[in-house]
Amino acid sequence: MRVAAPAHMDDEAIRLAVVSRLAWIRRQQRMFQAQPRESDREMVTGESHYFRGQRYRLNVTEQRGATGVRLVGNHTMELTAPPGSDLEARQRLLQRWYREQLRQRIHELLPGWQSVVGEEVAECRIKQMKTKWGSCNIEARRIWLNLDLIRKPESCLEYILVHELVHLLERQHNDRFRTLMDRFLPDWRLRRDQLNQSPLAHQGWDY
Repeated sequence: MRVAAPAHMDDEAIRLAVVSRLAWIRRQQRMFQAQPRESDREMVTGESHYFRGQRYRLNVTEQRGATGVRLVGNHTMELTAPPGSDLEARQRLLQRWYREQLRQRIHELLPGWQSVVGEEVAECRIKQMKTKWGSCNIEARRIWLNLDLIRKPESCLEYILVHELVHLLERQHNDRFRTLMDRFLPDWRLRRDQLNQSPLAHQGWDY
């Protein structure tokens, strides 16, 4: 288990903080391990891929010149890759597109939710994370969001965004934190359950 803590905290304070939350940590680990996983993706035509909670059928074409991803209609995700591209190259194209789409949605959603919560962040970054959907560096006022959130329904993205903003008001997941969540996002528990019950991408998701 790895622990991230402020630089000013000594080892004993960190140890006590972890011990006090050990039951919650173990419970989250069990829930995470029990969550369904998607099968391996080969990045070939006919596969299912998700975007904002909707399933799309992947259609792969190869051509010289411009490459990228676009949605065609309501059910097709078209990936244009260089001739002879391998699995990793196609994955990079899709991940780059996912990142662009998530960055755009964050740009659109963040100002409104900052106004609701009454707190502003210095920056909101995107990262492929293995064991959590988001994190908040309170001292730096920096939020990190998991890239995979763009594959989930927007209600889930908003839940994590609000969750991390509320940490600027309350560091711990205690009664005050839950009360604040109830105030700003009354259906947050339903959104949390929706996210926790959705299949995880197969790669790397493990404790």
